[in-house]
Amino acid sequence: MALFIEVKNLTLEFDGVKVLKDINLTIEEGQVLGILGRSGSGKTVLMHVLRGVEEYEGISGEVIYHLARCEKCGHIEPPSKVGQECSACGQDTLKAFDADFIKLSLHDNERREITKRIAIMLQRTFALYGDDRVITNVVNSLTEIGVSSENALARAVELLEKVQLSHRMMHVARDLSGGEKQRVVLARQLVRDPMLLIADEPTGTLDPRTADVVHSVIAKAVKDYNMTMVITSHWSEVVEDLADKAIILEDGAITREGAPSEVAKEFMEMICSVEKKCDVVVGDPLIKVDNLVKKYISVSRGVVYAVNDVSFDVKEGEIFGLAGTSGAGKTTTSEVLMGIVQPTSGDIQVRVGDEWIDMRKPGPECRGRAVKYMGILHQEYGLYTHRTIIDNLTESIGIDLPYELAVRKAINTLQATGFTDEKAKSILSKMSDEISEGERHRVALAQILMKEPNIIIMDEPTGTMDPFTKKEVTKSILEAREKMGDTFVIVSHDMDFLEEICDRVALMRNGKVVSVGEPAAVLSQLTDEERMEAAAET
Repeated sequence: MALFIEVKNLTLEFDGVKVLKDINLTIEEGQVLGILGRSGSGKTVLMHVLRGVEEYEGISGEVIYHLARCEKCGHIEPPSKVGQECSACGQDTLKAFDADFIKLSLHDNERREITKRIAIMLQRTFALYGDDRVITNVVNSLTEIGVSSENALARAVELLEKVQLSHRMMHVARDLSGGEKQRVVLARQLVRDPMLLIADEPTGTLDPRTADVVHSVIAKAVKDYNMTMVITSHWSEVVEDLADKAIILEDGAITREGAPSEVAKEFMEMICSVEKKCDVVVGDPLIKVDNLVKKYISVSRGVVYAVNDVSFDVKEGEIFGLAGTSGAGKTTTSEVLMGIVQPTSGDIQVRVGDEWIDMRKPGPECRGRAVKYMGILHQEYGLYTHRTIIDNLTESIGIDLPYELAVRKAINTLQATGFTDEKAKSILSKMSDEISEGERHRVALAQILMKEPNIIIMDEPTGTMDPFTKKEVTKSILEAREKMGDTFVIVSHDMDFLEEICDRVALMRNGKVVSVGEPAAVLSQLTDEERMEAAAET
């Protein structure tokens, strides 16, 4: 295989912080390079440098594309085409040509011609016309590059067949699932006849089954189009299955390069290093729930007991889990804890200082007094995308402090969720979409911690996260508990996560608590059916 991309001594700084450190890397034509790394390790930044559509001030080194180029019309092809006739104009043979993205500006024709042949798939940015049909989205991409209307439709159908989505071509794009949207994105990118596909966590927010489908479609497209691919993923098996070569990126530097199976194994050993301290001392009860009942009247079902005679306590400084499958009653229980839902009967009390507050009674001296010391982090947490991280941690949530004090408090709080001092400072001026998914979750937790709660309720905090991001969430909760002394109530159907992080777990079934105690012992009581249902939801 011919040498296609050569990265030499690549270093990139943002505001004095090095996010890429002396990167040296080669990628051969037709090769699939897999990049593994923690959230914030520099994977996405490296991908954007390779893509070449942005210029960076604090950048040095070389990013050289070795290509074949027609001197007559400027058409670009991969290096293996050197000596062949130009397929665009047919008037000249292709000659060897090297282009360094660090030296060439965005306005150079050579750089623009290269970037036209680079396709990209991102984790969340689907870049689709949501109100248009799937077929229209692909046709639009074809007409944008000059394909005639009469030819565009037939070509669009072929591309949707390539990505196994011809059965959805008449659907409105916004109504597709995440995996289906990613396949439409791929079809739109294949329009460009790309030499290189950059896939940055393309299945990061998808469940494993859907991710497998997308991965297989991507792999087939890479083979059919003879593309080179660079793919990042938190799923080590993705890199093992798709890549020819793999690297680990850690804190902006390459720490390992080699065969995908060996690199993936080392990466998995890294993510399995988060451990819960065994010497954590919890205090006296902070929450008491006795004989709690919440029932609803349904026209079709009659009286429905969402929560049916539930009793448990949560101790100060404890990480307490509410486990169960969908419909077990755990979410309703957590909503009663927060005072969002009024119970039908039973007692629920929260200790503030030395006084017990009756959560059934509204008002500033009763439920209102306790709620201001409680925070809730929903599964679909919402950072303000149009505000910087420091704004998200201060003005946006009503924290009114002088700027210097606000920055100091924000940095200390970010450190409590697992950020280093250097990393915390570096992200304050960024927008939320400029940091990774794992980092966004930690910022969302920091947003709650900035309000100085004593109790934090987390509703399905891991959702459909990949294993590495789950480890980051685990670490952030453990560090926040250690540094802030907060108490956590975690509602989840992710049994592995609960077993790993919780001090005690209450298992709920049909609105009742059937067992409370040490996580492994309690969760061993799950039925095979419950385990299968929980796995499907995770």
